[in-house]
Amino acid sequence: MRVLFASLASVGHTYPLIPLAIAVREAGHEVHFAAGEDVHAPLAANGLRPFRPADSFYEIYAEDLQPELARLQPDLVVHEWGLPGAAIAAARAGIPGLWHGFGRMIPEGIGLELPTRNAEAPGRPHVDICPPSLQDQGFLAAEDRVVLRPVPFSAPAALPAWVGQSGSRPLIYLTLGTAFGTVELLAAAIKGLATLDARVVVAAGRVRPEQLGDVPDNVTVQTWVSQADLLPHVDVVVHHGGSGTTLGALAVGAPQLILPQGADQFANADAVSAAGAGLCLLPDELSADAVAEHVRELLPHHGHAGHRDAARTIAEEIARMPSPDEVARHLPEYAERA
Repeated sequence: MRVLFASLASVGHTYPLIPLAIAVREAGHEVHFAAGEDVHAPLAANGLRPFRPADSFYEIYAEDLQPELARLQPDLVVHEWGLPGAAIAAARAGIPGLWHGFGRMIPEGIGLELPTRNAEAPGRPHVDICPPSLQDQGFLAAEDRVVLRPVPFSAPAALPAWVGQSGSRPLIYLTLGTAFGTVELLAAAIKGLATLDARVVVAAGRVRPEQLGDVPDNVTVQTWVSQADLLPHVDVVVHHGGSGTTLGALAVGAPQLILPQGADQFANADAVSAAGAGLCLLPDELSADAVAEHVRELLPHHGHAGHRDAARTIAEEIARMPSPDEVARHLPEYAERA
């Protein structure tokens, strides 16, 4: 079987598809991946045959992908929620397809077309990586879902040498993702976290570390962190509410403080807070003192176990979801749906 994956050319949209794409390749199928060149390196490193359709760099339109479908003649197209053009192209070509989610069903008004309302590619199942307890209830009730365990993926990057070593101080991970971080927001969060009796690892993302100036001794700042490797060691995650980090923290049972800035982040923060697995600070509530106060409530040595227990309950739910290998074994069934 030949399978074509397709995504927007960003970490948050491409990385959630990579575990399944690797599992499909390892199951003996031929895998190709349509995306802009910004994400080609990790795709190529995992044997996923990346290519850029037409002149697309970030988004892929139906017209961009149609000639590639004629060239590759895939048996199945797996297109992520942010790429309705791929779904339309596959439907026009008569090729079965699956939507692939990256978290909770996206809310209206964030600049993405809702995949559940795509009139040109109706009735396509959704690969759903969100644990049902956090998923949008209307989506759960109305859509054909292929449940898939969210598996964190990160491009390789060295962690601080002390990560994973036994120690008495908790580990806090701070990231604002690759699209929403600002110097001011990151500096305020660092200032608050530095006052805690903890070690702090910061993934600065688009903020250059030198823009933050000197940081306290208990804070380590790196441009990029291998989040998948770091998360199993953390005690609290402080982040922007991106779907990848939200699910990654939940998968390891780590409570989280979410500082939402835009896109689907506010909806993610609401869901995590409602589940009891974390706290939220809205933009007009955010200060160094507020960050310190909220994270102190989440740290294990302060005796507040409720958020951690809720996060661990969701981690157990995630662990019971089918693995990429299990889902890959059943994908040929969807290719037969013409």
